[in-house]
Amino acid sequence: MSAPLLEMAGVHTHIGHYHILQGVDLSLPRGELTVLLGRNGAGKTTTLRTIINLWQASRGTITFDGQDITHWRTPRIVCLGVGYVPENMGIFSLLTVAENMRLAAARNRFDEARLDWIFRLFPALKKFWQTPAGLLSGGQKQMLAIARAIIEPRAFLIIDEPSKGLAPAIVKDLVQAIRELKQTDTTVLLVEQNFSFARAVGDHVAVMDDGRIVHAGTMAALADDTSLQNRLLGLSLETHV
Repeated sequence: MSAPLLEMAGVHTHIGHYHILQGVDLSLPRGELTVLLGRNGAGKTTTLRTIINLWQASRGTITFDGQDITHWRTPRIVCLGVGYVPENMGIFSLLTVAENMRLAAARNRFDEARLDWIFRLFPALKKFWQTPAGLLSGGQKQMLAIARAIIEPRAFLIIDEPSKGLAPAIVKDLVQAIRELKQTDTTVLLVEQNFSFARAVGDHVAVMDDGRIVHAGTMAALADDTSLQNRLLGLSLETHV
């Protein structure tokens, strides 16, 4: 297993009066993709937002590439090469695809070779380059959200439920795109409810329940163990192919 790029140790997060994360311990191997699984309300999205300090950890430590970033502000964390794709995608509907992408590019300028690579990953973005983003389909908006996050090279990419609400054909395209992204040595943390999708892209898996990590291991081991799937998730991955 690769040395971890990011580690969470005993992390707690409170949102108002609610104690959401209750001692999260998580280690993400460098250059690999870890899927965060769990039932609704388990704390998955809170974990992502706590990592980049959109929500402040109330206890514990978060270490990135050997640096304690627990109390760093979000812009400073992003400058480490961290990209974030939220569940709601966060695109600007009134701006064109090109304008959305340009806002995410350094100094508002594109590296043409990288842009060509993104067009190979997501051909629809080239087709609708001058189209207002609000007119795209749900799948195309998700492609734009991911493309915007990777228009600059990222050491670490956080993606929250990319396949939610998408047609199977679009999900298949996303699987291929994320597999290619993995070849760039980007470390990825992915929250996902589609277990077939998770199994197709994941190297490692962590399962959350009630604000804690209750299992961590390889995706292959979880995919091969039906009894473990049922114990941790209350269902079998085979029913979600």
